[in-house]
Amino acid sequence: MRHHVTHPPRGQAVFAAMALAVSLFGLLSTAQAGPGAHGPNGEHLDAPGAAINASGLARLPDGSVNVPKLAQRRMAIRTVLAPESEVAATVELPGRVLMDPNASGRVQAVYGGRIEPGPKGLPVEGQAVQRGEVLAYVRYQAEPYALGTQQAQLVELRAQRQLAEQRVQRLEALEGTVPRKDIEAARTEAGSLAERERSIGGSLVAREALTAPVGGVIARADLVAGQVVELRDVLFEVVDPARMLVEATTADASLPGRVAGASLQGVPGATLRLLGASRSLRDGVLPITFALRASRPGAALPLAIGQPVTVVVQSKDRIKGVVLPAQAVVRNPSNEPIVWIKSGAERFVPQPVQFRPLDANTVVITQGLSADNRVVVQGAPLIAQIR
Repeated sequence: MRHHVTHPPRGQAVFAAMALAVSLFGLLSTAQAGPGAHGPNGEHLDAPGAAINASGLARLPDGSVNVPKLAQRRMAIRTVLAPESEVAATVELPGRVLMDPNASGRVQAVYGGRIEPGPKGLPVEGQAVQRGEVLAYVRYQAEPYALGTQQAQLVELRAQRQLAEQRVQRLEALEGTVPRKDIEAARTEAGSLAERERSIGGSLVAREALTAPVGGVIARADLVAGQVVELRDVLFEVVDPARMLVEATTADASLPGRVAGASLQGVPGATLRLLGASRSLRDGVLPITFALRASRPGAALPLAIGQPVTVVVQSKDRIKGVVLPAQAVVRNPSNEPIVWIKSGAERFVPQPVQFRPLDANTVVITQGLSADNRVVVQGAPLIAQIR
C-alpha cells in the first residue's frame, strides 16, 4: 500500500516562513531593550552588561560591580554625598622614629669587667623597669700585675694597722704617764690605716651597679651572665613607649615656617607637635623634629626606635576638594587610586581619582569627583575584591 503525502501550496509555505521570522524578531526585540530604556531604579538597561543576571554579586564587562541589597547589608556598605570644601594643603615627608633625650637613656659601663645578674636577673628587651632599678653588675677585673700590686699593698697595710693598734693599746695602758696627745695621734694613725685597708680590700672585689636612668621599657639588651664588657660599651637602652621623637626631612627650606600641624600616616593613635627645624642642611635635606605622643596619656605607641614613617604635614596653604575617609580610596588592578560611586540601587562604578592625605584617617580628593557623586565610604575594599 502506498502512502501519499499532501504538500501545501507554495504560497502558503512562503506565508508561514514569513510569520515565523516576524515572531522571532519580536522575541528578540523584547529580550534586548531599546536605546535609552531605564529600569525600575533608574539605571540604563542599554548599558553594557545590563543583560547580565543581577541576582548575585558580579563584576560587569564595563568594570562596574553588581551588589544586591542583601549583600550590601552583609558587607556593611555605606555611602555619602560628599560636598566640596576647602582644607589645608598637605605634604608627605619621609621620617624615622628617634629616642626622646628627656624620656630615654643609655646604660654604659664606666669600667670594663665581667657581667653579673642584678637582684631580679638580667633584663630582656621589652621588659618594663623603674628609674634607679639595678639592672646588672659589672665586676671589676684588674690585670694580673695590677692585681698582685694591690694584694701586696693590702698585706702591707694590714701589718701596719696591726702594729698601730698594738701601739695604741700600749699607750692606753700607760695613760697618765704618757701625754694625751701621743695617745690620740696613735689612735688616729690606726684608724687611717684601717680605712686604707678597707678601701683597697674593697677595690679587689668591687663591682659597678648598672641602674636604669629613666623609667620605661628596655629597648636594647645585649648581655649574658659572665660576658666581659669594655669601657663605655652601651649595655642597655631604656625608652618611654609613650614619648618619642620623629625626624622628618624636606628639601624645601621654607616649609617649617608654613607648618600648621602634622600627623603620622597609618598611626591614628599618635599626635605630633613641631619642635623645630635645623638651620643647616644634612645630606642635602633639612631635618624637622616633631614630638611624638600618644593620644591617650600613658598609652604605648605602636612604633619602634629607628622605624621609618611617613609624616603628613598640614601647611597654611588652602586647597579645594572632597574630604573622605582614607578607607574610601582603594586600588584597581592597574594600581590606580579609585573610589566606588553608587550609580543605581545595586550598581557601583569605579572612578579614578587624585587625592592627598590630610591625616591618618582622612584624605582630600582633588580631581575625579563632583559634589553630586554618592561615594562609598565603608566597604570599598570588599567591593574591589568582587570578580
